[in-house]
Amino acid sequence: MQEKDGSYTAVESIETWQRRREHILENVCLVMGPLPDQARDTAPDYQLLEEIDTPRYKRQSIRYNAEPGPAVTAFLFLPHQQKETRPAMMCLHPTSSLGKRIVAGEGEKPNRNYASELAERGYVVLAPDYPGFGDDVDARKGLYEAGYVSCSMKGIWNHLRGVDLLASLPQVDPQRMGCIGHSLGGHNTLFLGLFDTRLRVLVTSCGFNSFTKYMGGDLTGWSHDGYMPRIADIYGSDAANMPFDFTEVVAALAPRTLFINAPLHDDNFEVSGVRDVIDSATPVYALYGAQDALHIRYPEAEHDFPTKERYEAYAVIDEILSK
Repeated sequence: MQEKDGSYTAVESIETWQRRREHILENVCLVMGPLPDQARDTAPDYQLLEEIDTPRYKRQSIRYNAEPGPAVTAFLFLPHQQKETRPAMMCLHPTSSLGKRIVAGEGEKPNRNYASELAERGYVVLAPDYPGFGDDVDARKGLYEAGYVSCSMKGIWNHLRGVDLLASLPQVDPQRMGCIGHSLGGHNTLFLGLFDTRLRVLVTSCGFNSFTKYMGGDLTGWSHDGYMPRIADIYGSDAANMPFDFTEVVAALAPRTLFINAPLHDDNFEVSGVRDVIDSATPVYALYGAQDALHIRYPEAEHDFPTKERYEAYAVIDEILSK
């Protein structure tokens, strides 16, 4: 670990790693911009827009405040028979014009309906739209006008406020919360977990590889206004210039439980780059004695979250959040 005075310190203790983790967060913010300096001691206000009743749960369409910047439209799933507080999950959607609707089972592609499936298993679920998708299709302009330098940081803030909302609900045990996402939702799960340590279990599907292995190190796909424009403007869309990588992001989640679905034929996140990230993160998990908290699957699939791996992820979530 390089210290601010230029010297190097070996990361051989949890205390030293925690200092290194702070450096990682600082470097992430160099690219994404700072987390808003705004109090979060109260849950965000929200408005009920619509409610649909199903045999297993109510699905509410809500809009919650996430200032600074535009509000967030989301689905809130509330299971029936609320006799005691329940665990809760944030469910972050993949890239789709449908936004949150795709994780509610309304998309054309299979294997994306993890919000409705988790609600059927008894979880309170919040599935927000990411800026630019679903009902928040016009939100990107507003977030940059509000002073954000990346959509990624506004996404993190929106999701942090979503966790605040879940934690405030009388149906939810705030000590039993997690997050799951595929593709866009897969890396947004990692970004949220980086900044919100309340989340005890994280599930990422087709969400990352090392920047050096992403499209041969060309990060143009990460640099548009839906992600981090500074990647192009400051770092030339070159992985070699980046102040952070997913090798560090994933390591910084230790010692919390992390389930990774990394298909062998994912043409977006090439699998050897996923293995590089896991190889870098494993020693940090070992530092905590938490090697068993890493759950990795490499299915014979393309950019997908197959049923087998998805239900294995649910089993891990059940195990962690049942306690």
